[in-house]
Amino acid sequence: MADLLGSILSSMEKPPSLGDQESRRKAREQAARLKKLQEQEKQQKVEFRKRMEREVSDFIQDSRQIKKKFQPMNKIERSILHDVVEVAGLTSFSFGEDDECRYVMIFKKEFAPSDEELESYRRGEEWDPQKAEEKRKLKELAQRQEEEAAQQGPVVVSPASDYKDKYSHLIGKGAAKDAAHMLQANKTYGCVPVANKRDTRSIEEAMNEIRAKKRLRQSGEELPPTS
Repeated sequence: MADLLGSILSSMEKPPSLGDQESRRKAREQAARLKKLQEQEKQQKVEFRKRMEREVSDFIQDSRQIKKKFQPMNKIERSILHDVVEVAGLTSFSFGEDDECRYVMIFKKEFAPSDEELESYRRGEEWDPQKAEEKRKLKELAQRQEEEAAQQGPVVVSPASDYKDKYSHLIGKGAAKDAAHMLQANKTYGCVPVANKRDTRSIEEAMNEIRAKKRLRQSGEELPPTS
């Protein structure tokens, strides 16, 4: 019986000491503060969402606005705004490199941004539709010129002026042309046509001519000298 009573008493929790009571009190206070902070954060999110819903609603009703840029927000606030915009049927994008400087821009569906416009915002530049249109036209013109040049083939470059016209006061307008027509080969340099080099005589005719020249030369040598 004594053993049973001793086991029951030993299994019972001892009354907390003064130090344990203080630790538990601090733990309860800390849990209460944490719960209060969580409730405050939750309430702030609810209020922020309501404010974003009002701003998005005003944006939709204003026909003069096609896009809206919000101030930089933290990650949680951007997430809430993106959700509000999606529910409202709009389009939204976040821009900015640094997380503390990132902001949200919203667009109406019928005025969704082009890829060029989004790239401009990502570079931190303002979007200018007029400059973008001029740039697009210049690009199309350059592309069209390249296609036409490819179809026409290589370009033949012609001189701006004829040298004969430039120096006509010195050589005359027809000097070069006339000189080309008057040019003849010099026979002393062997520039003789093949037809002139060919002997059309027969062998017998050539031998007779050689004999005649020889007799004529001999007869001239035999004539007595005149007094």
